[in-house]
Amino acid sequence: MTTTDVSGLSQLGSKVETPRSPEEAVLEKVPNGNQGTDYVVRFTAPEFTSLCPMTGQPDFAHIVIDYIPDGYLVESKSLKLFLHSFRNHGAFHEDCSIHIARRIVDLLQPKWLRIGAYWYPRGGIPIDVFWQTGEAPAGVWLPEQGVPTYRGRG
Repeated sequence: MTTTDVSGLSQLGSKVETPRSPEEAVLEKVPNGNQGTDYVVRFTAPEFTSLCPMTGQPDFAHIVIDYIPDGYLVESKSLKLFLHSFRNHGAFHEDCSIHIARRIVDLLQPKWLRIGAYWYPRGGIPIDVFWQTGEAPAGVWLPEQGVPTYRGRG
């Protein structure tokens, strides 16, 4: 088993305030100790929040991020802080969802990434956002994200 080099990390193991905006948030990475093996990493954020850019009211989503790493993994505390930085950020559902995915892609250059952002209704209409970098590599077990579309109470 390999030991992960965490020497370059600035947030893990330290008390860090939540960034005021996604632009201020620092995403960090660590070397992938299993480089050369294709496997899926999944992050699930069932209580993601941002703000409506028009009304300032909170928006809520269940976000699932799947990726196949290459040379690096996203450090999970920095990802948590990045996601929390949206709590006071006003943006449309589509913008938040794609921004999250692109920041991770820019940081890691993974072999593949997809995001499923399952937003709760705004104005009576749920808006779900799905994006991926391309086809997943053949032979990788890729489970369904397991989040049903919004059905209300009925």
